Parts: sequence; structure tokens; C-alpha cells
Amino acid sequence: MTIAPTAAVGTAHPIRRRFGRRKFDKQPAQPAAVLIAANGVTIPGAALRLGLRLSAGRPVAVVSIARLYGSSLGLQNPGLMPSRKEMAEQRDIVQRAVAALEKGGVESWGQIAVSRKPAKTIAAAAQARSVEHVIVVRPDQAVRWRQVVEGDLVKEVARKVGSAVEVEGVSP
Repeated sequence: MTIAPTAAVGTAHPIRRRFGRRKFDKQPAQPAAVLIAANGVTIPGAALRLGLRLSAGRPVAVVSIARLYGSSLGLQNPGLMPSRKEMAEQRDIVQRAVAALEKGGVESWGQIAVSRKPAKTIAAAAQARSVEHVIVVRPDQAVRWRQVVEGDLVKEVARKVGSAVEVEGVSP
């Protein structure tokens, strides 16, 4: 859900807040048929092929989540944000996926989001782009304990986007 910024009393620009700048970047809203989402892992070729098949020539969006660590109740600490190296890795993952999709003949866009709650962020991106299918890249099966601790991302995304959007999980 995208919330439009409200104007502070006495400001000339409707998108400016009290201190003169936006709090966050605006959510991209180009319409797409398929959203391919990864929680910081490399997007496998199987997910890209499935996205190409489901899109049927329509645009495809790619979202990679850079993990924000720490508590939302604590003080802000720059050490909890993703480092430049981690952001460069995410940028590389998205660029490779977009290049592969465009090589397959569809228009595509990429986005990197920083979030503590990846399911909520993926659902917001899917709703903003009005997608019909969401493909979620599951982590490697060797890290089984991680799924127990964090939960099943595919089920959480499916619950948040509703029954109108089809959600599928792809393992590398």
C-alpha cells in the first residue's frame, strides 16, 4: 500500500514534509504480470524461466530484499543497515536477472528494498505493480533451521497478497 505524503501546514510543495524532504523513496508502480522476489539470495534460472513462461510476453518485475537487522524498538544504529558490499551484491543479483529476462524477450524492471519484514515488502511491491503471479525464491534446503526460525516466506506472502494473486516458491 502506497501512502501519499501529506503537506505540512504552510508549505508550498505537497510532497515535502515539515523538514523539506521525503522520508522514503516512492514505491515503483509500473504494471507487471509477474513479480520475481528473492530474500537476498541469487535468483536461479528456474525462477527466471518460470517468470518468462507465466508472463506470456508481458512485463516482469524483479525485487531483491536486503536484510535489515536489529530491533524496531531500539535506537537507530548504522551497523544494522546493509553494508555497501551487501548492497553491491544485491544490485548485481537484480541486474543479472533483469538482463536475463530482457534477453528472453520481455520488458523488465528491478528493485532493491531494505526491510526487516520481507513478506510485507514483497506483498507491497506486488500490490503496487498489480501483478497476477509472484515467484518467491526459497533459500537452499540445506539451511532447514533457518526456515524453522524465520517461517515459510512463500506462505506469508500468499497470506498477505490474498487469493487474487498466485504465489509460487522456487528452490535453487
